[in-house]
Parts: sequence; structure tokens; C-alpha cells
Amino acid sequence: MDQIAPAAHGGTSPLVEKARELAPLFRAQAEANELAGRLTDETIAALRTGDYFGLMVPRCFGGLEADLVEMLEIYEIISEADSSTGWVLMASNVGTGSAAGYLPPAGAQAVFGNRDTIPIIAGEGGPRGRAEVDGKGFRLTGRWSYGSGVVHTEWLHTGGMIYQNGKPRMIPGTNIHEMRTFIVPTKDAEFLGNWDTLGLKATASIDYGLKDVYVPQEFTHDPNAVVANQGGNLFRIGIVGMSPLGHTGVALGIGRRVLDELRALATAATGRPSALAMTTGEAFQVQYAAAEAKLRAGRAFCYEVWREVGATIERGEPLSPRQFTLMRLSLNHVTTAVAEVCTFAHKNAAGVSLRKSVLQRLFRDMFTATQHRIVSDYMLRECGRELLGLATDKIWTSRGLADRP
Repeated sequence: MDQIAPAAHGGTSPLVEKARELAPLFRAQAEANELAGRLTDETIAALRTGDYFGLMVPRCFGGLEADLVEMLEIYEIISEADSSTGWVLMASNVGTGSAAGYLPPAGAQAVFGNRDTIPIIAGEGGPRGRAEVDGKGFRLTGRWSYGSGVVHTEWLHTGGMIYQNGKPRMIPGTNIHEMRTFIVPTKDAEFLGNWDTLGLKATASIDYGLKDVYVPQEFTHDPNAVVANQGGNLFRIGIVGMSPLGHTGVALGIGRRVLDELRALATAATGRPSALAMTTGEAFQVQYAAAEAKLRAGRAFCYEVWREVGATIERGEPLSPRQFTLMRLSLNHVTTAVAEVCTFAHKNAAGVSLRKSVLQRLFRDMFTATQHRIVSDYMLRECGRELLGLATDKIWTSRGLADRP
């Protein structure tokens, strides 16, 4: 493995070093994960030994409230070992961390208090459900897709639109339809499958459904919250920041592993395909150098953005719309760059990438990741709007730019 220099975050991080120690185990479990269509028990247990499901959980609940750059490096290292493991970890941290930080105190205590281990919470946060007001709570019904990691959860992080007396309930003083994030016991859901995909097969990003499930008010929160009910300055990034942080780490990890695998193949004494017999030629060397530069440049952009975000929240200051734009822009940029690197590796690995191999899995995983809405052209256009000064009256949400409430 060709390790890029660690990102500076105030000295050696035990959490990062632990991730490096666990990386061989995650590599060894990757094929079993994919065959199972979910992470193995051994993988989940290893993640728990590093307390990695508590990266974004407040310290009052036994969590770590980790440094942002530290988390980015952890996601990168674990995703380099196995894309699906990194993906499930980052998706679970969004669900778990946001619930721990933004639920009202009574709900947060019920979910996280008096426990020996931090619960895993994941799901699809998009407001696909219909939540009818019922006393001091809601009746939630709907079907959600892409519930990454839900098979490992105790609670679901899931979104819905609010209705009262059969009509949409608006945010007071606006014409914006209110939406909430609901934290629902996983046992109340029906798993519906539907994760037969090109890649990231072990993420088990299945569909699931809820039917007329009662959710008390204290088990819901604003999906766009940036002020914590529990925890410190970490929670100033909101879900709108938590999600790109994780996706960025996954893309960087895949990019590093792809180039290392291709280099190992190109320099192997035996067993490489005939197409790589020309690796001593200038064309391949030029292209490999360009791919290495592309990855490292994208990585530098990402770490620059997250260092600045980390410094801002450490000062106790709110993040600017431009900082949220750069989170999305750096993620979109590095996702495109890594997809191009994967295409380069796929073509030059010839028959190796066609057959069952690490390179084939990485290619499939990356091109599955490129289909996520967070790295769509729509999100890139939203970045362009803000960069051009055409969104001065907008705020960033998980679904793009929106009117200020």
C-alpha cells in the first residue's frame, strides 16, 4: 500500500492508528461481505473495537465527538480496505450522530442513555414518508430506498413530510412544507430487499417500509438542524455536512486502493495480462503519473476544505454558505476524479478487471457510488449558483439550496 502522508490534525491520532491496524482485517473480510450482501459479524465487531460507530456521538452518551479531519482520514483508510465497510460506517454515523445530537433530550436519552454500546442507526433520510399529526406525535407511513446498513441497526433514521388534518403543515411564517427526521425502532419496519446492484453489494442498501407507525415528537428532529441539543461544536455541520464528509472519505479510499492495485499488477513478475506487458512504455507511465496527480490533487482540495471547516467550528462560529458549497464541490470533484482513475485502471488491467478481482470490485463500487444524488450534476449546479452569487437568499440543506425559513 502506497500511503499518502497523514493529514495533520494536531499530532498522531489513536483513532486513525487503530483504523490502520484494523485495515488488514477489513481487507480480508471484503469478499465475504460481498457474498453475504452485508457486513460480516467479524467486520461489525472490529468497527466496534475502534468505537467507530460513536465518531459523531456526544461524549455525554459515551461517544467520541471526533475531529472532522480525523474522521475523514478514518473513512479513507477503512474504505481503502473495503469500500462497503467504509460506506456502511459513514452512513451509520450520519444517522447515529444526527439522532444523538439533534433529538430532544428525552428522545436522545431513551435511545442512547444507560447503554453499554452505542446503537447503530441508519436509513434513508429523504422525506418519502407521510407523517400525520396524532396528539403529541405522528403516524408515519411510507417506503424508502437505499437504506445503507439498515440490516445492522436497532433504530432507523428516516424522513417524512408532515400533514395535519389531511393537509400539508407549513413551517410557521413560510410556505415551506414541514419535514422531519424520524428515529423509529427497526423492528417496526418491513425489509423489502431490492438491492441487486452493480457494486457496493455489501452495504445492503435495501428498501424498507413503515405502515402507520406511531412516533412520539421527542423521537423526531429537524433534518436541517445545525444547533445541538446534546454535544458540542461538531454538530454545527449538520446532516448537510456529515454526509459529504463520509462520501469524500469513501471516494478517496477507493482511489488510493485502485492505483495501488494497478501498480502491483503492472510490476508483478508473473500473472499479468498481455496488455500490461507494455507497462515499461511511455504511454502507460505518463497516464499512471497523471492519475496519481489527479487523486492527490483532489485529496488536497478535500482536506483543505475540511481543515477550514474544523477550524471554524472549533472557534464556535457558524459555517458560511460558501463552506457548505465547498464541501459539496470538493466531494463532486474528487468523485469524478476517482471515477476517471477507475476507468483508466479498468482499461489497462485488461482481462484482470473483467474477472473476479479486487480491481473489478473497486470499479463496480466506485461507479455505484457515482449514482448517489449527493454527487449529481444537480448538486454541482447548486454549487455553481452559490459560487456565482446567485443564491444569496438561500441556505444549504441535504437536498440542495433552499429558501431561508
